[in-house]
Amino acid sequence: MTDDELLAAFASTVLPADQFHHEQHVRAAWLFIQRHGMPAAIGEFSEAIKRFAAAKGAHGLYHETITWAFLLIISERQARQPHTTWPEFAAANADLLSWKPSILERYYSEELLMSDLARKTFVVPDRDGG
Repeated sequence: MTDDELLAAFASTVLPADQFHHEQHVRAAWLFIQRHGMPAAIGEFSEAIKRFAAAKGAHGLYHETITWAFLLIISERQARQPHTTWPEFAAANADLLSWKPSILERYYSEELLMSDLARKTFVVPDRDGG
């Protein structure tokens, strides 16, 4: 699926949920950053994720801290080492494509990341990332 096809299917919510796994989330986030820049991508992608989840009957799945944290990490990585295509970015940042374990485990305790507060609003990491 091309970048444009993925974004169109995601934004219109016609993309089947079983075709939108973690890697597709990261790819869509990378594309939103590429096309909207930061910080606009935070608002645009967050709203698109909420819309997609609602269309799939998964209203309670949106998690603000996970969404924002991935956007911020992707944006920083892209700024440090720009890549013009998704395959290039994915190859250079394979650690972002793993969901279990997730890169966020380096920055957040499970207790904080799974808290109601972290689900509703972005919370700063409670680990140093080392």
